[in-house]
Amino acid sequence: MVKLIHTLADHDDDVNCCAFSSALLATCSLDKTVRLYSLSDFSELPHSPLKFHTYAVHCCCFSPSGHILASCSTDGTTVLWNTQNGQTLAVMEQPSGSPVRVCQFSPDSTCLVSGAADGTVVMWNAQSYKLYRCGSVKDGSLVACAFCPTGTLFVTGSSCGDLTVWDDKMRCLHSEKAHDLGITCCDFSSQPISDGEQTHFFRLASCGQDCQIKMWVVSFTHVSGFELKYKSTLSGHSAPVLACAFSHNGQMLVSGSVDKSVIVYDTNTENILYTLTQHTRYVTTCAFAPNILLLATGSMDKTVNIWQFDPEALCQGSTEDQPKQFIEDWSEDDVSTWLCAQGLEDLTGLFKMNNIDGRELLNLTKESLADDLKIESLGLRSKVLRKIEELRTKVKTLSSGVPDEFICPITRELMKEPVIASDGYSYEKEAMENWISKKKRTSPMTNLVLPSVVLIPNRTLKMAINRWLETHQK
Repeated sequence: MVKLIHTLADHDDDVNCCAFSSALLATCSLDKTVRLYSLSDFSELPHSPLKFHTYAVHCCCFSPSGHILASCSTDGTTVLWNTQNGQTLAVMEQPSGSPVRVCQFSPDSTCLVSGAADGTVVMWNAQSYKLYRCGSVKDGSLVACAFCPTGTLFVTGSSCGDLTVWDDKMRCLHSEKAHDLGITCCDFSSQPISDGEQTHFFRLASCGQDCQIKMWVVSFTHVSGFELKYKSTLSGHSAPVLACAFSHNGQMLVSGSVDKSVIVYDTNTENILYTLTQHTRYVTTCAFAPNILLLATGSMDKTVNIWQFDPEALCQGSTEDQPKQFIEDWSEDDVSTWLCAQGLEDLTGLFKMNNIDGRELLNLTKESLADDLKIESLGLRSKVLRKIEELRTKVKTLSSGVPDEFICPITRELMKEPVIASDGYSYEKEAMENWISKKKRTSPMTNLVLPSVVLIPNRTLKMAINRWLETHQK
């Protein structure tokens, strides 16, 4: 499900932050250095460590392209580095000279925000390296920052517990107390949620010294503009939570705490998926890789742990009462995740451009790969087909030997959302709803008139199916 695959132990002091690009992992520390590692084998790059800062490095982040790395320090500077050769591109000094605690690139790479211990926040032009605008919060140090994926606003968090929302012109739009004892980190999910009515939502997570993780919803409407709403609080940690981060597909949230644990949550159900307890001191930072199912966690124990998730296990769910997601039901993002896990990450853009979801994936042939997707390399086409055939075999294996009571009488497929109809039989919910809407009110099994069209979820059968899946999908 999730396993520790590597531990980095090169820093001489507490690890403060870690960040991924598509090809690299960056870490920074109280030891004043920034280190760069290749994701192919986790070897340190020849030009690492990066040395410039004269005091502790608090935060590091990649530009969206991954070509530039920013780091900020108690020395009052934010430094931009060329990730390919380790050369310094710019040194930007906080106007007040205050220790810089956090830095973050905008999604379009046009600007960089840095927040300092005196509460000042500076927006820099990331092309000219010049100061663009300044602002400040009323109280406390700025310790957290996250850009909305649209780039139209960003959120900062302070040591006094305030979440402050700014637009891209550095105008303060909103501020409210989020955590009584101070905020430590915040992050936006990159995936929007839509209600289909000209409203787009983004999840925002914040964590703090109050041992809580709070989920917020940021909405944009043509009528009311911007709105920030508290949604829920996630439980699990027994001490202050120092870091939180969403996975690239928005399906998971990870957190690290003073209680030395790392917790991974399902963002839809808000249930705990995994609790990882390998660090021996406070967990100070955590980050998901953008294209592959890797998680990095850093700690005051001077190490960074790299964790790998099983993509199929994630798609199938991890707890008995959660619905299993079949390969046929994979979204385009799930297909991208699978491609990366098979070492085919270069095809993710092509597959997304052609809207290849799970069902389309299983229907691909050598002709469609060559003629429709225009994959010219015979070797690459053959590799893709082999991987798809493995998936087809898995589907066939899964469908054979299924207990008859788990099969929907209408679709003759394994049920995912079984419901009991008034005839006493269980059916797949969607199939039965379609049956009722398109046909007379008759039973698919007896052909008699249904006394009622009410469908009742068969939770007992669903749990039995999920238990069977747990056993037969390993």
